[in-house]
Amino acid sequence: MRPTRSPVIPFLAAPCFALAALMPGEASAQNFFEELFGIGRAAKPPVPPRGVPAGPPAAPIPGTPLPDDPAASVPEAPRPVVPSRPVVLKAPSEDGLVGQELMLNGLSGSLKLERAGSGLSARITLPGTKVSQPTETCKVPLGGGGTITLTPEGRPEGVPRYEAAAAECPLRFDVTEGGVLVSSLGPTPVCTFSAQDCATTPVGLWGPAAATLIPRSSEFDSARGVADKAVRENYKLMTQRARREDVRPIVTEQAAFSSDREQLCRTYAREGAHGFCHLRVTENRALALATRLGVNVTAATAPAAPPRPRRKPPVEGMNPDGGPAALPQGE
Repeated sequence: MRPTRSPVIPFLAAPCFALAALMPGEASAQNFFEELFGIGRAAKPPVPPRGVPAGPPAAPIPGTPLPDDPAASVPEAPRPVVPSRPVVLKAPSEDGLVGQELMLNGLSGSLKLERAGSGLSARITLPGTKVSQPTETCKVPLGGGGTITLTPEGRPEGVPRYEAAAAECPLRFDVTEGGVLVSSLGPTPVCTFSAQDCATTPVGLWGPAAATLIPRSSEFDSARGVADKAVRENYKLMTQRARREDVRPIVTEQAAFSSDREQLCRTYAREGAHGFCHLRVTENRALALATRLGVNVTAATAPAAPPRPRRKPPVEGMNPDGGPAALPQGE
């Protein structure tokens, strides 16, 4: 059987051989096929010769400010978020402290609040060290061991405050949740009793012993985060509302609070294991800032009145105000 030849192959091969004949050598034939199939110089973008200046830059998009335009708007830095209203925590009450025995820093001394009519009185025993022998401890009961009348001073810092200005050692008492913050009304925090050869420093937090606080450490830790946030939010709001000349004193006071709290609480028994002192001091600070911002913390944290029971609707055909005699009589 005689083989047949396709007339297409000679037709395509003729131009290829003609072009290849124009390119001398094997390198010319290879370059030809590279150009034919797009893998040679045709596949690479042309490179402009050296020394030729580049073309003009692309025109900016309409409405876009130029980099050196003085009228171009500069993006503003993000401003801190300031709360719209003060954060109010639950205000403590002295009712939960009546009858409890508190100790200075949970270690020594004794402070017990008692009801005296509509007011309060206290039995206080101050711990100290002997003046003649500073290495030895001593105790001084105020008022000869009897009760000392406490004068109520309202809530100037958001918590109940009492004072014992007539005592041998004048003191101020700010109620906290589960304790009392004691400060001195005298010129120095030290009270010296010459007859007892004893020098006392009753300033600090009077509260429970550490053994009763450690089981509640997780509770105190959670509440500490809430209290810290309340202090920060109220502090931001104060600086926003204050006049320019009053901002610096507020910032200084807030910075001093952190150091004062650390110094006050470092002497509380096992404070690192429970955090009771840091929590109570922070809560009182948050309430004090809210009070200075014009909030009545007592009214803001008062429990809501229980809802009144709704009266049942009367049944049709019955007199809701009548008894059994009001029932309709059958004929």
